[in-house]
Amino acid sequence: MYKRILLKLSGEALMGSDRYGINTDVLQSYAAQIVEVASMGVQVGIVIGGGNIFRGLSGAAQGFDRVRGDQMGMLATVINSIALQSAIENAGGKAKLLTATKMSPVGELYTRDRALEAMSQGQVCIIAGGTGNPFFTTDTASALRGVELQVDVLLKGTRVDGIYTADPEKDPTATKFAELSFDECYARKLRVMDLTAFALCGENALPIVVFDMNTPGNLKRVAVGEGIGTIVK
Repeated sequence: MYKRILLKLSGEALMGSDRYGINTDVLQSYAAQIVEVASMGVQVGIVIGGGNIFRGLSGAAQGFDRVRGDQMGMLATVINSIALQSAIENAGGKAKLLTATKMSPVGELYTRDRALEAMSQGQVCIIAGGTGNPFFTTDTASALRGVELQVDVLLKGTRVDGIYTADPEKDPTATKFAELSFDECYARKLRVMDLTAFALCGENALPIVVFDMNTPGNLKRVAVGEGIGTIVK
C-alpha cells in the first residue's frame, strides 16, 4: 500500500454526463473514494483541473489574452477544489484547501510544510490554483506538487482504465499497456500528461498510474497496489 499519494483529477471528469459544471453524483463518488483511502491511513494530496468551467487555452482561442485566460482557469480550479472539499467533509472526511496564490479566506497559501503537516494529521490536502503561474497546466502542477511532497506515486484519475496504443473511445482495436517506461511513452508519443509534467516526473523518478476513477472502489484498489490501470516508471 502506498503511504503518500498525489491524485490528479480532471475538471472535465467532474461534468459526468453533463455538458458543463459539476455533476453532483460524480463529485460525491469521488469524495467517498477519497475518504475511504484516507481512512486507511494513506496521506492524500489532490490537484484538480478546471476544464469543466474554463480553460485558459480555449479562452485564448476566443480572443482572451493568454495570461488573463490562464488566470481565469486557475480560478476555475479553485471553484472545483472548494466543491470537493465540501463533498469530502460531507462524506465524513477532513480536508484542507491550500491555494497557489493568496486567496484568504478561501484557503491558506500553499507551502510544502503546510501541506505535509495537514497530510500527517490525516487531512486530505487539496491544492488549488495550479502552479500559480500562466502557461503551466494542472498536469504540471500535479507533477510539481508530487515531487515537492515526495509522494510515492502520482495517480491520474481519468475516464479510461489506462494507457492504450490508441484512443480506445475511437479505436476498438486499441490495446492496453500494463506497464511502460518513461522512454517508451516518449518514443511512442503517448500523451500521458503534457511534456513539462511528464519530464518532471521522469527526471525525479516519480511513477505515474493512469486509471479509471469513475468506477467506485478503483482508487482504493490502486492505493493498495492492485495492478489496475497502467503504471509508467
